[in-house]
Amino acid sequence: MMTRRRMLALGAAGLGALAVGDGGQETTTITRPLARGRAVIKPGKAAPRLPRPGVMPPRLAPLPARKNAIHQVHDLFPTAPPNTIALTIDDGPQPEWTPKMLDLLAEYDVKATFSLIGIQVKLFPKLAERIVQAGHQLCNHTMTHPLDIASLSRKRVDREITEAHDRIGYATGVAPKFFRSPGGAWSHAVFHSAARHGMVPIDWDIDPRDWSLPGTRHIKRAMLKAKGGDILLCHDGGGDRSETIKALHKVIPELKKRGLTFVAL
Repeated sequence: MMTRRRMLALGAAGLGALAVGDGGQETTTITRPLARGRAVIKPGKAAPRLPRPGVMPPRLAPLPARKNAIHQVHDLFPTAPPNTIALTIDDGPQPEWTPKMLDLLAEYDVKATFSLIGIQVKLFPKLAERIVQAGHQLCNHTMTHPLDIASLSRKRVDREITEAHDRIGYATGVAPKFFRSPGGAWSHAVFHSAARHGMVPIDWDIDPRDWSLPGTRHIKRAMLKAKGGDILLCHDGGGDRSETIKALHKVIPELKKRGLTFVAL
């Protein structure tokens, strides 16, 4: 049986050999202090690194570290209508499936939250920018998606999160408001680093395990269990996402027909 680690490896073949440091940064110029959630960077000729957590301007003061990740919309937005749900899309951007996902969401007028892997953003910055231009929310999903992140040192964890934070910011002009740990693996170091960047840690309620290619019918059946307040998890990266796309073409209209309303986190 193919594991998720293998699926991700297939979806990003050869990426482990790529450098994830300053080399090859897209050209950008910071025009004012980075704000959480909205565009703050303009294209330019220089590419300085974004402010490190230890020297953040006051407006980026870190949030208190949470002990648990958010997995319900109403934990974030207590006053949201009871029929509100959120769709999250992980492991992109990916050149074949992210455009198809964006087209699908546009067809059904759904705003989602995309959890981006930094190395993928480095390879496909224009796709990351397109996600923002379409009005979707961004979430940091680490630089290289280490599934063993909960057992890594604080230094390594912080590097994974910080480099992804910088890469997403340079590509899109937006600092991600949220952080999702690979595989839903959490540790004190992970919570601490996310908080230092002012990001809210998020999990999910509905997981069809579409990364494992369980079949369109299975994905559809799992996602149709959604109820008001749920955060749904799907993927646009890490492998063949045709089953996911086919399932969402059925799931989104059905959930809307039930009176559920999709929101970006």
